[in-house]
Amino acid sequence: MNELYRYLTLAMTAEWRRLPAPERDEHKREFVRAAGSAGRLYAYSLVGTRADADVLLWIVADDLDEIRDLETRLAATRLWTYATRPYAYLAARRRSPYLGDHGHAASEHARPAAGPAGDMPYVVVYPMTKKRTWYGLPHEERTRIMAAHFAVGHRYPDIRIHTGYSFGIDDHEFVVAFEVPDVRRFLALVADLRETEASSYTERETPIFVGAAMSLERALDHVDGAASRAALVS
Repeated sequence: MNELYRYLTLAMTAEWRRLPAPERDEHKREFVRAAGSAGRLYAYSLVGTRADADVLLWIVADDLDEIRDLETRLAATRLWTYATRPYAYLAARRRSPYLGDHGHAASEHARPAAGPAGDMPYVVVYPMTKKRTWYGLPHEERTRIMAAHFAVGHRYPDIRIHTGYSFGIDDHEFVVAFEVPDVRRFLALVADLRETEASSYTERETPIFVGAAMSLERALDHVDGAASRAALVS
């Protein structure tokens, strides 16, 4: 069965940031312990890339119960009471219906992976919705258009794509995640994709999240500057 993807962002309130540092540190340790039993939870710092969210969690699960159990544990922590969750998405992994016979190379780029490999320093995540006119095209025509789209992506073999499908289970149709070695490399890919015919059928693909991959402990330390605190006082 295809896995579920849950993307959850956290934004810490000003009240939490004004707490004494030892109290914030204890809140972070408690939160990490609560998340510790989740086998496929990946953390990313949004510090320096977003002003409305601080941490991105990417959860890969076999069923909704697993996701619900994790978020229930997190909700029991003190840090959760000081956090808001400005964005959250749910999607399911599945094979693209447009792979067809347009070539092994392009197909490899479009084939969904089972979650992040953890070997890339950055992730770019965004929800996406197609224009309704897209679905009015014959399937053969959509397959032709997407073949050209996949071919462009294959020119960037160092970028790994994860396409989650959200039809009927979230407000968007897809949630797309890219593991990337450098954000400027991803910028080049998107600039090239804008030239494809498929791009004209995109209705919306915001908000966009650029996260730096790291441990949950370190991502939380980035929120209140604890990662740099020792250097500043030394």
